Amino acid sequence: MLFLVMPMTKKFISKTHTKKKHRLRHLLLLLSFITSCYLTYTYLEQKSYKISNKVLVKFLLKEQTPHIKQELGLLEKVEQLVTKPTFLLNSNYKGLVKLEKEVKKEEKKKQKEEKPPLIYIYNSHQTEEYAPSSIAEYSVTPTVLVGSYILEERLEQNGLETLVEERSIKDVIKQNNWNYNASYQASRIYLNEVKQKSPTIKYFIDLHRDSLDYNRTTVTINNKSYAKLLFLIGLENPSYEKNLAFTEKINQRLNEKYPTLSKGIYKKGGKGVNGVYNQDNSEFTILLEVGGPDNKIEEVLNSLNAFSEVFSEVITSSES
Repeated sequence: MLFLVMPMTKKFISKTHTKKKHRLRHLLLLLSFITSCYLTYTYLEQKSYKISNKVLVKFLLKEQTPHIKQELGLLEKVEQLVTKPTFLLNSNYKGLVKLEKEVKKEEKKKQKEEKPPLIYIYNSHQTEEYAPSSIAEYSVTPTVLVGSYILEERLEQNGLETLVEERSIKDVIKQNNWNYNASYQASRIYLNEVKQKSPTIKYFIDLHRDSLDYNRTTVTINNKSYAKLLFLIGLENPSYEKNLAFTEKINQRLNEKYPTLSKGIYKKGGKGVNGVYNQDNSEFTILLEVGGPDNKIEEVLNSLNAFSEVFSEVITSSES
């Protein structure tokens, strides 16, 4: 009987030992993976591989992502870029770093060529954000400033030289001990400086984000989701009729090409509001709200693609 029990006992001990070995192996693999992730991110942080908003936007718009499926949306592409530790060290990530250098070269070349800008895009409420995502892990927060970069890229593809205001509005407010309500006053300082420095600028776009919930800021057109657009006209501007006429041209063309994308033109004036919104600066100054806080950057991209198409047509016809 003892002879029968001993082999069974040895077999049981052997199985138990094997299970422990497997568990230990899995644990070591898990620890190795976690350590790898930590070291990867630490290495990247030490190397200061921070990609600017503008460069990431250019990278994604040009779809220089061979390892990512092309049918994925903008947000999904960014999520893949930041959720795979090994992906950060492959040719794609190096491509981003390389692109950042290329963009800087392009900007220097652009300055040397001194091609005069025609359009100025700025954000009086520069910190307005869209739906949070893993974009933040890539040192990129989806704000209206990112929207400005997208619009700049599209307008320049249409042959319209564009300048985006990158200086901080918050800095101006802080330096002058103003509160948030003085945002338009702060952006006006930059606006006046740009006008003096670049007198060729004729069109001014103040890009904002609405504050309504998702259902009221989103629309589906041809199975594609868009962040709704809204134009705002300040009635306290003495020449607001001219700004209104220009805005109506754009809004009308939008309604023709992308029905329901625009919520229309909101005329705002009276006690307790700004009422001017720097539109007294020029009859070609518009205030555009794109989507709301719950919209994804991909939906904003779709809307700005549509807007840039229509805006380019309107001003090209007036310039010719």
